[in-house]
Amino acid sequence: MTMKVFISYDYDEDRTYKNMLKAWSKNSAEHFNNINFEDGSTDISINSTDRSAIRRAISRRMNTCDKIIVLVGEETYKSDWCKWEIEKAEDLGLSFAAVKINNSNQSPSELIGKGAKWARSFTKTAIENALTD
Repeated sequence: MTMKVFISYDYDEDRTYKNMLKAWSKNSAEHFNNINFEDGSTDISINSTDRSAIRRAISRRMNTCDKIIVLVGEETYKSDWCKWEIEKAEDLGLSFAAVKINNSNQSPSELIGKGAKWARSFTKTAIENALTD
């Protein structure tokens, strides 16, 4: 059975890392075992003033997932969207995994107490272990 994982990340700062996860999952040499990543990006412009429409679009994607992985970049703790996605994931009963892109990055306070499994480095092995542990 394939696990579907929603990626929460700071769109402006950490898109490259999200793209790396998606590339790893599609590359046969780097393939994650039975893990499929769901991009949290919406078809609606993030600059849209219709926050409700954006939330509905994100919720639809999250509803199809088993877990959420939070990419903790330098600015993630300030991202209202990441904070909302963490709370929404808890409401949906998703399991949590997280990876600090740099160990000095501050974690969003909303992630505390969620039982997240942590990848201690942004490597395929560490991330896969956090998701399957």
